[in-house]
Amino acid sequence: MNKLTEEWIEKAEKDYLVAAREMELAPPVPEAVCFHSQQCIEKYMKAILQENRVEPEKTHDLDILLRKCKEFLPDLEHYRDEIIKLSVYAVNVRYPGSEVLEEEAREILEITRRIRELIRRYFVLI
Repeated sequence: MNKLTEEWIEKAEKDYLVAAREMELAPPVPEAVCFHSQQCIEKYMKAILQENRVEPEKTHDLDILLRKCKEFLPDLEHYRDEIIKLSVYAVNVRYPGSEVLEEEAREILEITRRIRELIRRYFVLI
């Protein structure tokens, strides 16, 4: 595994840990859970591209990243709807007018956990 790939994975894991830890707080901040969940998957997808010598785009749109990543990890396509759902948490939740409920944050973290496991298997990290 190349060094930049390792860095992307390390950053993705930090986002996952922040999201999971935040969900355990009483009360959690659902927007933080969802933002860091999205960031986790974005960075893992950029790790896939980096490892396959495809320059990761500077985008938060997970659908764009999915189109490129599925060449290397076709099973990601099974999560298309969930991946697209995660994309909205990159920006929207950081601004007024957007509210995330705790139950929604739990669902997003679970989606993130499943996609993260798939990608970690791809990198033989599980």
